[in-house]
Amino acid sequence: MNQKIRKEDALYYHSKGRPGKIQVIPTKEFNTQRDLSLAYSPGVADPCLEIAENVENVYTYTAKGNLVAVISNGTAVLGLGDIGPEASKPVMEGKGLLFKIYADIDVFDIELNTKDVDEFVRTVKILEPTFGGINLEDIKSPECFEIEARLKKELNIPVMHDDQHGTAIISGAALLNALELVGKKIENVRIVVSGAGASAISCTKLYLALGASASNIAMFDRKGHIHTARTDLDELKIQFATDNKYDSLESALEGADVFLGLSVANVVSQDMVRSMAKDPIVLAMANPDPEITYPDAIAARQDIIMATGRSDYPNQVNNVLGFPYIFRGALDVRATEINEAMKLAAVRALADLAKKPVPDIVNLAYNESNLSFGRNYIIPKPVDPRLLTTVAPAVAKAAMETGVARFPITDWDTYEQQLSSRLGRYERLSRVILNKAKTDSRRVVFADAENIQVLKAAQEVRDEGIATPILLGDLQTIQHLIEEHKLDLKEVRIVDPRAVENEEAIERYSQMLYTKRQRKGMTPAEAKRTIYYRNYYGAMMVENGEADAFISGLTRNYPDTIRPALHVIGKKEGVNRVAGMHILLTPRGPLFFSDTTVNLEPTVDELVEITELTAQAIEHFNIKPRIAMVTYSNFGSAKGKDAEKMSSAAAILKKKHPDMIVDGEVQAHLAFDTELLKNNHPFSNLIEGGANTLIFPNLSASNIAYNLLKEVAQLETIGPILVGLKKPVHVLQLGSSVREIVNMVAIAVVEAQMKK
Repeated sequence: MNQKIRKEDALYYHSKGRPGKIQVIPTKEFNTQRDLSLAYSPGVADPCLEIAENVENVYTYTAKGNLVAVISNGTAVLGLGDIGPEASKPVMEGKGLLFKIYADIDVFDIELNTKDVDEFVRTVKILEPTFGGINLEDIKSPECFEIEARLKKELNIPVMHDDQHGTAIISGAALLNALELVGKKIENVRIVVSGAGASAISCTKLYLALGASASNIAMFDRKGHIHTARTDLDELKIQFATDNKYDSLESALEGADVFLGLSVANVVSQDMVRSMAKDPIVLAMANPDPEITYPDAIAARQDIIMATGRSDYPNQVNNVLGFPYIFRGALDVRATEINEAMKLAAVRALADLAKKPVPDIVNLAYNESNLSFGRNYIIPKPVDPRLLTTVAPAVAKAAMETGVARFPITDWDTYEQQLSSRLGRYERLSRVILNKAKTDSRRVVFADAENIQVLKAAQEVRDEGIATPILLGDLQTIQHLIEEHKLDLKEVRIVDPRAVENEEAIERYSQMLYTKRQRKGMTPAEAKRTIYYRNYYGAMMVENGEADAFISGLTRNYPDTIRPALHVIGKKEGVNRVAGMHILLTPRGPLFFSDTTVNLEPTVDELVEITELTAQAIEHFNIKPRIAMVTYSNFGSAKGKDAEKMSSAAAILKKKHPDMIVDGEVQAHLAFDTELLKNNHPFSNLIEGGANTLIFPNLSASNIAYNLLKEVAQLETIGPILVGLKKPVHVLQLGSSVREIVNMVAIAVVEAQMKK
């Protein structure tokens, strides 16, 4: 689907809380006077003198080696044109965010108020001592070419204009793999290029470097085919002029093997695609709408290989597959430049990665059972965790081989481990869950639709294609809130249980409820009264197949919300207790806490079942649970009821599930400090990797731990996720944010997909 972003949502996102998207965070201690004396005066003098003696020491004592400048003058911002340096700042901050979350690279964004090439180059040049690399962004052509060329020549740090080279590198990998699939050689294929801007020129240059023949390339600008008889060509375009002349894009595409589009939407028709050679390759990357839509292209030719810049179709050419990892590799060897060999190494690394078996977490994200190299998978997916450990080393090696690396890597295994440790800092689990939900959305009932937070969440999940919301509550109240807050929910179904038109449903649902509860003391009259309560009504919609999942609890206490789900939907076969699990998205990866919401003082047997249910839920995310049964004692170091209970539960779990990674009883800090664990308790099976799942002795401990970490560490959370019910029902915490509600809806949708 075409992702819809409302203006109000975008403005709120950028302005809420601390304005903007990035901040500076200290990396050293600063709480004591001694800390401050070391950080500044007098302690700072010593590293200053070391750097003065040898300037390379700046990489040892400062952040330069992990700091990139994202620089623009705002003359070609996205598809918005020349909107000025201030207006480009949100984009540059966004680029900084991507650098951080994908490659753990710090960024200062710099917006320059100049269109003069000399002034731009001079300004960036005098900033060189501050940065380890320069990422140029959103600078109009032809100035961008001169600026990049001069800076690469005059600076001694890596410089790359991502608008030029990012698309070229990713599409180059896609082209190599597509040609391999259809059995064609790049030197023989005829390529038609629509567009002659920075990206199109850079892509074409890269294809030439990969082996394409200049005589086989036809490039088109706004005035038509670029050929030698034209007198209006600048020095950038004239290098692509050919002796043969095409009257139109349509005539050029007849018999062509490859189409590269970096122009405008809808300039290629289905008939034009039909006229191409056997097994045509179409890279249509105009944004937001391609030169020909994916459905139209696929309908025109069954033998086509199609790529676009969009995330809602296969083979997305996305710059985020390149620039974070290219700069990571360049920074790590202190490269003096990003040269052609380094870019070609990135191309080949991406192409090779697409041919390797896909990790389970990627299959999960795209709702695939076995995503594999083929016509619908010619380049890796942006969520692939191997990108950092594949592309960055390839770029670093190319830098070393071409003599531009000042700090060569000698131990590649250690380097890969260092890269892997960076991955956990910004965990991708929530992105994977949201992406999977979008692949096959479901109908989700919202019980608290008279709450503006719920309505905003319903708006977001509908716009993002995560779910089809059904709003439960008083019709007039909900409509008033929608109008008051200018939400676009007019087409969304609103169900008012007390409305006259719902009388038939009330009768049907109350009879179903009575049938379920008649031997639990419920009378027909009581069933009729009870079904009007939204938590019963919504649960019955799910039970009756009129919805796929149910979300409630935002404005009600937990027992009042979970009880109807147990009465109407019930527990899974063989399950005695349901439990609540929270996911905390931490710098070291996701942590799973259970049981955080349901069972006050679970027995040993109940703890065993809670752990089993929790492990099953985690495995649904294609993550191997590593479970610590936590309390105040380490393997018998202290006596007491809770210690004995956790130890007994761990012993039973090990006996029932020999392959399960579980241990305890153990203190929480020891479950993560693997060195301390190894030194004191070398028998523990948590030594390799530590724990990612904590099971607590009682509700008090788990709930305190979860809420404390969430607030003090300011962690994003998902939950509580109810495990053990037959169908997806999830109960929100009182006061949940819009983000937390959306995350819960995504979990419910993924669960519904799996149950189906």
